[in-house]
Amino acid sequence: MKSHFDIEFLEQATEKLKAIAHPIRFVIVEMLSRENELSVTDIHEKLDIEQAVASHHLRILKNQNVVKVSRDGKNSFYSLTSSSFSQIIDNMIAAG
Repeated sequence: MKSHFDIEFLEQATEKLKAIAHPIRFVIVEMLSRENELSVTDIHEKLDIEQAVASHHLRILKNQNVVKVSRDGKNSFYSLTSSSFSQIIDNMIAAG
C-alpha cells in the first residue's frame, strides 16, 4: 500500500478525484457503476447531452484511468477500471 505522504500517489489520487468531481462525470461514473458497461450513445441519450459533450467527459475519465474503453466494430463501450470508483460514488451519495 502506498504511503499517504507519497507525493506521486497523492497527485495521482487527487487528479482522479478532480476528474470525478464534475457533475456530468460524477453521473457517468454512477451510471457505469450500476450498468457495468455503456456506449457513448447510451450515455449521451440518458443524460440528454450532445454526443460530443459525452465523449469529452469520457475522454477525461479515460485519461485519469477511471474508465476503460472496449471497441466492437464502430461502437465504443465504457466501463469502470475499478469497483473502488463505485464505492466512492456510493459513499458520496450516502453522505448526502
